[in-house]
Amino acid sequence: MDNLYEAIYKGNFIAAKTAVSEALNSGLEPQSIIDKSMCPAMEAIGKDFEEGKAFVPNLLLSAKAMKIALDILKPLMNSEQKAIIGTVVIGTVKGDLHDIGKNLVASMLEGTGFNVINLGADVSKERFIAAAKEHNAQIICLSALLTTTMDYMQEVVEAVRADGLNVKIMVGGAPLNAEFAAKIGADGYSSNANEATVLAKRLIAS
Repeated sequence: MDNLYEAIYKGNFIAAKTAVSEALNSGLEPQSIIDKSMCPAMEAIGKDFEEGKAFVPNLLLSAKAMKIALDILKPLMNSEQKAIIGTVVIGTVKGDLHDIGKNLVASMLEGTGFNVINLGADVSKERFIAAAKEHNAQIICLSALLTTTMDYMQEVVEAVRADGLNVKIMVGGAPLNAEFAAKIGADGYSSNANEATVLAKRLIAS
């Protein structure tokens, strides 16, 4: 487990694959591997980034190592009929092409048991709504990194409410705060990937 933590923290893809196999061969359950090793590693690299001890390339490498490890574990979890916490549709809003932070949140959500539909960047309100309906999502996550695009989040929220969709809406991104989230009618705001997973679980349970 320590080897897997280190591999994901350092973004070492090959080591992550090897460590996952070793953990499985030792008899550990897939969900236990995720909870006790993989998610803590992502939380650690995220914290280092916030403190200026790690940089964007480090985050990207760690997220990719996390995804590679998850791809190995997910089929095994399906065979064990592990319950999915819920389905989340996530994307960066229309006009904004930034997706690094959004991808980190997606990786963390997937790692903690959510089915994640990642729509990418520059996503219109129509696409968010269509994806939420298609995948029967419980949560829509909106991301924005620009002050010029964050206002589009309100359009998405209003369109979702007008459509009558029974979903929770989370927002996040550098220029946002909890006050802005409340103002536009979102159900919650998170400032980082770890907070996002906690918030998503709380919204699912509410």
